Amino acid sequence: MKHEIKNIYGAVLFTADVPEGTESGLIARVALEQAVADGANLDGAYLDGAYLRGANLDGAYLRGAYLDGAYLDGAYLRGANLDGAYLRGANLDGAYLDELSGIWGASGNLREIKAIQCDIWPVTYTATHMQIGCQLHTLEAWWTFSDAEISRMAGEALEWWRKWKPVLQQIVAMSPAVPGGEKPAEQAEAA
Repeated sequence: MKHEIKNIYGAVLFTADVPEGTESGLIARVALEQAVADGANLDGAYLDGAYLRGANLDGAYLRGAYLDGAYLDGAYLRGANLDGAYLRGANLDGAYLDELSGIWGASGNLREIKAIQCDIWPVTYTATHMQIGCQLHTLEAWWTFSDAEISRMAGEALEWWRKWKPVLQQIVAMSPAVPGGEKPAEQAEAA
């Protein structure tokens, strides 16, 4: 059977061939995994409430996707681009979040992905990484960057960083993101 993944305006982003007899709750997952495997651009995909438990979304391009209430427990999101994704209410418990390719401007879900706006740059962070503007690095790297390294990131970066670094360190310490899941065994063996 055919299943269409659409954006919030109803435009079809991808049409999947879902095997007959697929449980109704797994249709979106099967379609999404096919789209990711085909390298489909799912920019702005409307996936509200989708049941994606354990889905392999390695390298998924989900920029601006609407994932409110989506169930992503145990999903494998290595290399996924979640820039601007709407994640409020999404269940990312146990989702593998290390090595995301982008979380710039993601709304976060207040647990595994947290987001704030600090003057001119949005800041989004997980338990292991933080993205400020277009720069995505580990938390450890952010806390140890030299002034010269920060200056090379953007014209106003050093002045901004001197002001916001202690604030961000305090925010991350006082409101840490919940760690994502472990790398699934079959993925760890392939790596």
